[in-house]
Amino acid sequence: MPKIALIGAGSTVFAKRLIGDILLTSDLANNVQFALHDIDTERLRTSEIVTSRIVEKLGLKTHVFASKDRREILKGADYVIFMMQVGGYKPSTIIDFEIPKKYGLRQTIADTLGVGGIMRALRTIPVIKEILRDMNELCPQATLLNYVNPMVMLCMAINKISPEMKMVGLCHSVQGTAEQLAKDLNESISDIDYFCAGINHMSFYLRFEKKCNDKKENLYPRLREIAEKGNVPEDNRVRYEMLKRLGYFVTESSEHFAEYTPWFIKRDRPDLINEYNIPLDEYISRCEKQISDWDEQKAILEDRSQTMEVCQSHEYAAAIINGLENGREVTINGNVANNNLIDNLPGNICVEVPCIINTSGIQPVKVGRLPPHLAALMMTNINVQQLTVEAVLTRKKEHVYHAAMLDPHTAAELSIDEIWNLVDDLLEAHAGMIPKLS
Repeated sequence: MPKIALIGAGSTVFAKRLIGDILLTSDLANNVQFALHDIDTERLRTSEIVTSRIVEKLGLKTHVFASKDRREILKGADYVIFMMQVGGYKPSTIIDFEIPKKYGLRQTIADTLGVGGIMRALRTIPVIKEILRDMNELCPQATLLNYVNPMVMLCMAINKISPEMKMVGLCHSVQGTAEQLAKDLNESISDIDYFCAGINHMSFYLRFEKKCNDKKENLYPRLREIAEKGNVPEDNRVRYEMLKRLGYFVTESSEHFAEYTPWFIKRDRPDLINEYNIPLDEYISRCEKQISDWDEQKAILEDRSQTMEVCQSHEYAAAIINGLENGREVTINGNVANNNLIDNLPGNICVEVPCIINTSGIQPVKVGRLPPHLAALMMTNINVQQLTVEAVLTRKKEHVYHAAMLDPHTAAELSIDEIWNLVDDLLEAHAGMIPKLS
């Protein structure tokens, strides 16, 4: 009976989603056990109650165990799911937004790239290194499913620290965007077939088609028509603009993509913010709403007199575990080491490609060469990711400056002196959260 360990299980809503997916999978429902870990005792307790309520709702006898002792949770685990946020909303996320703002540098999400993504990696990778050390001792054969951002940086670091670890990084941007595009086209997602590759949050649909009996219809002409005629959803203006410019649709949301490039968020061009409907400080707004709603939401989640809703999501974790355990083959888009998968991206990075999952393991699909302009755009992000990982693993402070200097959005807004001073201010504010750099 496989043991599934959730690290950061105090992310109750997300934990509920993944656990619900697993227990709604018939081949897994009565054949798994959950071990929940978080450093926040109250949040962990809520997640344990929610998991027990899901088990009761579905009429199962699944064993659920929770502990603040990470080693106890990891011992003998078959699957380990990373879902933690190191530093939390307060103080770390607020620091990542407010200090750059003093320099005139505005962000939307700040968890993947930019100075916010760099700082998040600097404080998360050392924690992951400790967990990997425990895993190598307590559950060396476990499969690691990483849901934590910044995805590319963390997966690159994991591959460098523990190259033998069975690991795949997971996101919902590929399947989620495919569903959005199907909706834009008034099509059913069940009729859509696509092939998508790149790096996390900057993958592109190299093929996006409708299945029509024995034939397939290329849907890109219809997507371009939406862009050209201006019938673009309000929250997706950036990505449809990039479709016009690049010829391919990118996976991550418009608010994310706006801060991965130098073109959309400019302090001297407020007209661009309005034109492309870019939600500055979006992650802050989301967090504040979640915090304000939490007490009421927690009460409902813990109240056994309330109906517990359990439904299948589009997250990949359950399908991966079912494929590995029971041979229910599935193809997902996962983040893995670029071992001759994408020829015109560096070999020491993490790429997001289709992966076939069955009892033979996680088998990434060879992509070959990406269109050269897409690979070039990805390299502007990869440069930052490589230097950030290098900074953490070598403890060289200079590479933090270099990463920030090469970040597309940061470089478009600030001078070299401003970038170095900003990095100094961020590192000082995060003292205690980030290991000392030389």
